[in-house]
Formats: sequence, structure tokens, C-alpha cells
Amino acid sequence: MSRLSIKRVDRLVALSVLGALIGVWLVLTGFDAVTQFLRQLGNIGKNGFTLTDATVYVLVTTPRRAYEMFGNAALIGGLLGLGGLAATGELTALRASGMSRLRIAASATGVIAVLILGVVILGETAAPWGDQLGQAMQLRLKSNNIGSTGSGLWARDGDRIINARGGTVVRHGGDHDTVALADVRVYTLTKDGQLSRFDWAKTADHDGREWVLHDVRSTTLDDTGVHSSAAASEQWESSLNPQVLAQSVIQPQYLSMRDLRRNMRYLESNGERPGVYAVAFWTRALYALNVLVLVLCAMPFAFGTMRSGGLGKRIFIGMLLAITWYFLQKAMVNFGTVYGLPPLLANLLPATLLALVAWLYFRKHA
Repeated sequence: MSRLSIKRVDRLVALSVLGALIGVWLVLTGFDAVTQFLRQLGNIGKNGFTLTDATVYVLVTTPRRAYEMFGNAALIGGLLGLGGLAATGELTALRASGMSRLRIAASATGVIAVLILGVVILGETAAPWGDQLGQAMQLRLKSNNIGSTGSGLWARDGDRIINARGGTVVRHGGDHDTVALADVRVYTLTKDGQLSRFDWAKTADHDGREWVLHDVRSTTLDDTGVHSSAAASEQWESSLNPQVLAQSVIQPQYLSMRDLRRNMRYLESNGERPGVYAVAFWTRALYALNVLVLVLCAMPFAFGTMRSGGLGKRIFIGMLLAITWYFLQKAMVNFGTVYGLPPLLANLLPATLLALVAWLYFRKHA
């Protein structure tokens, strides 16, 4: 086959996969956005939340939805694109002309690789920005005294102003969420707005009954001067709702890699394990690799239609296996995290195993 013919074949496969992928991506993202919009309609009228707010919330969070849905769209679009060629006999013709399965799969994966570059940029720019803006809107809906900015969480509690530079959501048996705050600053003001006390704590958490500050340094200002004290921990009498505060903490999977890396450095500098931030960081870093390897491994289910009927059945099996693999991958990452496996290795291992399976298949069916 001539070089020009190969280019034409690449174009044929790429356009078929591209059309199917874009269509599936729009459907999945649109369905998720419409579902969220209907959910937001129930909040209209609460704390001044309007129909415009609901619309803006859905629009600004759409980039994140598109980022999350791309992997599924790439998998389904790749199967549908090659499946369409198989249904018309074009895939059989390509194989009869001497084109290997790996070569066809590479053409299909190539167009996805080009798209995924833009998706990764989207996930590092518009998606985190939109999520933070949307979360701020949801926070105002739940409480008028809490806000979130680039300098962390800000809240007003009577005559005190609280600033926490970081925080993580803590799960309690799956029934509710609370939050653990880090680098906490509490400013106590007098009635005329003067600072009378400043407290700094390394961390603060809620034990189910009350707030507790840890590694506390306190400074009191009065007519006699400035007085300082320190304590390993002390009770913090605050009316802040930990469940509402949990809503103000951006989930690690929604942060950009730069923000994740910043949080990791902060925790490591304080002698703490980066935990979920490290897992989220490497999941984002290996996002493109995981999507491309998964798509490549799903291609054999499209080639199977050349030998027997049942395109829909084979595509369904391919999708089912991909979903199964998704949960297995999560389980492997969580297992590695619990048993102290480095986050990079825990996230890279599933993709490596999947790539090995693909290599064995295409080597056998060269």
C-alpha cells in the first residue's frame, strides 16, 4: 500500500472515530449538565438564589463535566467509530488489504491523543476556575457568613473572623461530611472593630460535639500590653457548622495540578503525608495515559464484529469491561495508598498492566 493510501486510511479511521466521539461527548456532558440544572432549580428563592444563578452555575462547571466525561466519550466513540466501519465492511477491506489491527487501532487512538491535549489544558485552566466559582455560589446559598478566596476559607463567627489556608473533607461513616482545617487564624475584634486577640493553630477539627484547635499560639492585646501563650490543644467555642464548611473545601480531584502540588508541599513541610492530594495529583498527571491505554485495549471489541454479528453486543461488552476496570483501578489505587505504596506507582501500575494486555493482544493478532 502506498504512503498516500496509508494517509487516506488514517483520515478515514480518524474522521469516523472523531465524529462518533464528539457526538457521544456532547450527549454525556449535556445530559450531566441538564441533570444538574434541574437539581439547581430546587434552590431558587433560597438566600437570593435566582434562575440566572442556576444557569451561571451550570455553565461555569461545564468545563469540569466535559473533562470528566471525555474518557467515557473516547472509549464509546472509539468503539462506535470502528464499529461503524465494520458494519459497512470497510474495516474488513482494510484488513484484507494488509493493514494490521494495531495500525488501525493506532489511527483511531491518534485522533483521541490530539483531542486529549486540549482536554488536559481544559482540566488545568477553565475547569478548576469554574469549579471554584460554582462552589462559591453554592456556599453563599447555604451560608451568608462563609466565603472562599485564593487565600483560603474565610468565615465570620460573631465578633471573630476566621481564616483557614487549607482544609480536607473528612468522611464519617458515609452519612455526613465534616472538615479538618489547617493553618487556622482567628481574629477576635472589639465592638469598635479593633483587634483584641489573635490565635493561630496548626490544625482544627470537629469531634462531633465541639471544635478543637491543635498546636495553638495565642496573642492577647489589652491596656497592659501584649500577652502570648501556647498550648498543645484547646477547645474552640465556635458556632461554625462543620458540614457547611465541608462544602467550602474544593475536592482534590477538582483542583489543578499546580494547586495540588502546593497543598502537597505544605503538608510535607509540616511533617504530614500528602494523602488524597498526592493520589489526585498523579491521577491528573496520568490522565492522558490512562485514557489512551483504555481506548487502545477496547479496540479488539470492534474488530470482533468482522468475524461474527452483534456489533451492539460487543460494544456493550467492551463498555462493561471498561467500567469494571475503572472500579478495579480505583480499588488498586486505594489499596496502594492504604499499604504505603508510593502514589505515582499506585496510579501507574493499573495503566502498565492494561498496556501489557494490549501489547499481548496485538502481538498475537498482528
